[in-house]
Amino acid sequence: MDIVNIINLAGGLGLFLFGMRYMSDGINQVAGTSLKRLLEKLTNNRFKGFLLGLLVTTIIQSSSATTVMLMGFLNAGIMTLLQASAVILGAHIGTTITAVLIAIDVSAIAPICIFIGIVMIMFCKKSTKRNIGQIILGFGILFFGLKYMSGDSAMGVLKTSAAFKSFIMKANNPIVGLLVGGLMCAILQSSSASIGVLQALALQGLMPMNFAIYLIIGVNVGSAMPLLLSSIGAKTNAKRAAFIYFIFDVVGMLIFTPLAILTPYTSFLTNLSANGSVQVASGHIIFKVVTAIILLPFVKYIVKLSETVIKRKEHDSDFRFLYIDPLHVGNTTSSVAQVSSEIVRMAGIVRENLELSIQAFNNGTLEHAHLIRENEEKINWLNSNISDFAITLTAQPLSPHSSEYVGKLFHVLIDLERIGDHAMNILERTERTIEDNLAFSEYGMADVRKIYDVVIKIYDLSIDAFFKEDLTVSQKAEIQGLIKETQDMITKALDDHVERLRKGICHTAQGVIFTKLLQDLDRTGDHSYNIAKLAKKDTELISQL
Repeated sequence: MDIVNIINLAGGLGLFLFGMRYMSDGINQVAGTSLKRLLEKLTNNRFKGFLLGLLVTTIIQSSSATTVMLMGFLNAGIMTLLQASAVILGAHIGTTITAVLIAIDVSAIAPICIFIGIVMIMFCKKSTKRNIGQIILGFGILFFGLKYMSGDSAMGVLKTSAAFKSFIMKANNPIVGLLVGGLMCAILQSSSASIGVLQALALQGLMPMNFAIYLIIGVNVGSAMPLLLSSIGAKTNAKRAAFIYFIFDVVGMLIFTPLAILTPYTSFLTNLSANGSVQVASGHIIFKVVTAIILLPFVKYIVKLSETVIKRKEHDSDFRFLYIDPLHVGNTTSSVAQVSSEIVRMAGIVRENLELSIQAFNNGTLEHAHLIRENEEKINWLNSNISDFAITLTAQPLSPHSSEYVGKLFHVLIDLERIGDHAMNILERTERTIEDNLAFSEYGMADVRKIYDVVIKIYDLSIDAFFKEDLTVSQKAEIQGLIKETQDMITKALDDHVERLRKGICHTAQGVIFTKLLQDLDRTGDHSYNIAKLAKKDTELISQL
């Protein structure tokens, strides 16, 4: 055993793992937003979801990463657990493409890919082209590492190891194979990488198929371990998604382990090709495809099983995230979607407070005062904690669009929090009115109701435009027209109020409250319009993509 062989083997493996991760990160930068939109639009039935999972994982080459993304979308309320389950099933097949590429040996183009990728990263100005360069470079490093790891200079350490040869020759125990495969995947944190290592060993004649088949099964079951561990303390649906992923692999193990023991299945694989790498790839692909075909009709029942095993938590407090999962911030695409959903929730609470506070003023009652104050505490809690989470998100690599969108979300949080403050102001003015036994004229109350109706329309249009990321010219003109209408109505209402004061119909005490309430409504419209203006995408940024 030579220390140089050990270093070469470790170096090749390191390059292989780094290349896979680097390529995956580049793909997420380029396609993350598009994948999110695909997941939102094409998962309305299990078969579309299955095909989408296959497509997405074929691109990003990690079924675990796809499932983590799905966990985020589940938390954000973008899809149901049933939809996610079909995608997970498709993801299992999509991850086999790396094994196919290794089997057909495309390592000859690795140096060219490395050169092209480095040139694009160094000299391209547009971020999208640099990210594409990252993908190409990662691809090249991945296969360069595999070629280096598979060479005699690296594998010599195993070829000359009597202990390794003895273990391989005697290794026909299925349980040992399953455990070793699971442990390998747990260490490498990737089933694709683990299968790649097995292919490298098989290419050198160091991995007979009668043992490799159990390692392949163990690797696939082991790929669920990182997800199960990451789901500890996560939200209920995230735990269920990890459990479903695990169930798929366990069922595959229960099908293929007896098949390998009791039938000439391994002989079938060895007869497919004399190339050991092709044999391993074939065993991996057949495991995934057959398991998926068998389980796809039973997705509904698997979801019900997950719901039976993992019960929904009962929460005593509303001061918590409904969509954001702080434990899963690694996938930025789903994390941005979670933040967006949480702010939509906050916008709903703000609207409820506006509605309740103006009702309190119009009806002269404090029936909902406690609820308004409780909502205000929720708004403040969400503002603070969403901001903290978004700050941690900005430390992650974000696509230009996601980076721009997260920056806008900070401004939306500020405007929503201030609108919430104006709702509280209206409640406090109502309390002052009731405490001092003040009464407003029918004309003044009618003015407040009319102005509020316009302001809440501005609010609704603005929130809708922002979260659709689309403010058309006609929508902008409509909101601007409503803002102008609000200002004209407030001016007239104040003039009419001054006239009532002159005639003695109203008094100064009511006048102060009335004026400040109209200011609250006016500022609410302004903050709403601020949100609407953020709906328009940065055309300069888009031109750089």
